[in-house]
Amino acid sequence: IMLPSGSILCLLSTFFCTWVLCNAQSDPGTPVIQLRLAGDKKKYHEGRVEVLYNGAWGTVCDDDFSISAARVVCRELGFMDAESWFPSAKYGKGEGHIWLDNVHCTGTETSLAQCPSNGFGVSDCKHSEDVGVVCSPRRIPGFKLTQKGGSDEVGAHKAACSPKRIPITDGFLEVKEEGKWRQICNEDWTGMNSRVICGMFGFPGEKRVNLRPYKLLANRRKKNYWGFSVNCTGNEADLSDCKVGREIEMKGNLTCEKGMPVVVSCVPGRTFAPSVSMGFRKAYRLEQPLVRLRGGAMIGEGRVEVLKNGEWGTVCDDNWNIKAATVVCRELGFGSAKEALTDARLGQGIGPVHMNEVQCSGFEKSLTECHFNRQALGCSHEEDAAVKCIVPDMGFSNRLRLNGGRNPNEGRVEVLTHRNGSLVWGTVCSDSWGTMEAMVVCRQLGLGFANHAFQETHYWQGDSSADAVVMSGVRCSGTELTLDQCLHHGKHINCPKGGGRFAAGVSCTQTAPDLVLNAQVVEQTTYLEDRPMYVLQCALEEKCLSKSADNADPSSYRRLLRFSSQIQNNGQTDFRPRAGHQSWVWHECHRHFHSMEVFTHYDLLSLNGTKVAEGHKASFCLEDTHCDEGIQKRYECANFGAQGISVGCSDTYRHDIDCQWIDITDLKPGDYIFQVVINPNYEVAESDYTNNIMKCRSRYDGQRIWTYNCHTGEATICEIL
Repeated sequence: IMLPSGSILCLLSTFFCTWVLCNAQSDPGTPVIQLRLAGDKKKYHEGRVEVLYNGAWGTVCDDDFSISAARVVCRELGFMDAESWFPSAKYGKGEGHIWLDNVHCTGTETSLAQCPSNGFGVSDCKHSEDVGVVCSPRRIPGFKLTQKGGSDEVGAHKAACSPKRIPITDGFLEVKEEGKWRQICNEDWTGMNSRVICGMFGFPGEKRVNLRPYKLLANRRKKNYWGFSVNCTGNEADLSDCKVGREIEMKGNLTCEKGMPVVVSCVPGRTFAPSVSMGFRKAYRLEQPLVRLRGGAMIGEGRVEVLKNGEWGTVCDDNWNIKAATVVCRELGFGSAKEALTDARLGQGIGPVHMNEVQCSGFEKSLTECHFNRQALGCSHEEDAAVKCIVPDMGFSNRLRLNGGRNPNEGRVEVLTHRNGSLVWGTVCSDSWGTMEAMVVCRQLGLGFANHAFQETHYWQGDSSADAVVMSGVRCSGTELTLDQCLHHGKHINCPKGGGRFAAGVSCTQTAPDLVLNAQVVEQTTYLEDRPMYVLQCALEEKCLSKSADNADPSSYRRLLRFSSQIQNNGQTDFRPRAGHQSWVWHECHRHFHSMEVFTHYDLLSLNGTKVAEGHKASFCLEDTHCDEGIQKRYECANFGAQGISVGCSDTYRHDIDCQWIDITDLKPGDYIFQVVINPNYEVAESDYTNNIMKCRSRYDGQRIWTYNCHTGEATICEIL
């Protein structure tokens, strides 16, 4: 930011300006602590006072404790005031350290750490003297309550002002200048300035805030104003992009005498909104989204796709810029855009290119409101646009860790949970542990996609104090933000194998493959063949026929719905079978190896979705059949070669090879849905599973079959019909 005098606020070659929303400012030298109310209690605003200091929880002795100290505790926890306090472990005896003793507070301190005491860890008390408090139920606006395992904790506390915490949707705004945090006078502050701030913190918009409680807080804080006002248009990605306004006259305590420190209040996006009990989600209506992101390694990033006439398509990167990207990000409930990506940096999409040469003002509610060229002539999916958005720092990664791995991207999964009133680390039972669960872990830790999910981790030496299993029965859909959002057992852990060597583990990666089936090839190559049973013995052995074939006469015929399939890798890394050469299965009958026992499922469904016929294809040969121009083939099955599908290449299974069919011998004439699913067991991690399914409409009259209206992606049966 350039000051009017021509000097620079921050030396850009050495320092960077840091902006932060916080509820209070810590004094230099004050220890960083966190408080909670724990123990045997009936209400959320009462309990044993516990202090997190130096990475460990401990209690406070009741010697010299007073209602003034209770007020400091309650306000630090976000309550308006204290009602009372109790000595002699009324809420039960705590464990571990007794961090504070002989605490003397005046009641004006912003943190218990600022009150005089014997010093941290200096005490002659026993846990029978642990102090407890009862706070008023009303909370100070600007403090966000998060529920963790049943005890109440505040997402930000007054002893440490840090942006690396569960977001506060509103609070004072301060700027760090020459190592000191300074307030900004609100006399010239505008809603456009707040819009920029909210976007910087991952929020899509700003809202008005009740200033009355903040005026009370501001009157108790030392005034230390920054010397300039700020003027934003509202389109800036960062406050440092805004213009500096007039210089503020410094008058000591009279500075900003007609105003007060700036307070910003932001609207959380749908994904990050507090629960319904907090009164937020009632404002959201479930509507069909017009824009979505696909193929991104992190939440808030991906290829931009737009819904038009019932069909999802992509956006061409011609003229793609940060303004358009920010419209997308805010539309989806995130903050400003960090990057506007071009050249299919996050993978190629499928279907039509709906928009080209997009031009946005930055204030549109949706990308579909921006001006664009409806003719996408010359645009291919190699030019698909993508975005990376700023998302709120929810502190998700603080509740999960990987331990014992060879690098930070792998290891035994350990979760932080409450046990007996204390936070402890423990392991996850590996029963039912798979790729979807690993995907959620990697995303929660900000490590990208899952590479592998491990059900045995004896080769990774984790923290011995975290060996106990604290989570079992985990089942994820893959869309969850955190592991604890997945279905799992409650307090009663059920893990027959136990933890130890059977604790769950993962390895993560920043890139992943993305397989897509060419629907047009399937639609153009379907036909029926009546084939004698005596030439289908290998197919019978590999379970490629319906169950009625098990007892069929060798001279009988099977009616087969044959088709070709072309599977393209549109991702950012090669698709490789999880199993190595040494574990591939040799099938003597066909005399080939299976690197994946089930690579695709082929099904015929009734119009209500009931399966009426099926087939499956093992991946006896994953290879680069055809590659885009300029890409060299890397995988071929001849001579027991390496198997896989390179990025930009496709593997074609011709209609005339064994098991490339559905056995419809027992099928009655009628209308059906023909469905193909690639990588159905999620054995290999991909960046997008939604495009692994293809559905077509089929009509069978007993002698002939027609296949039409084939779609790849998330088309429902109703849409296909």
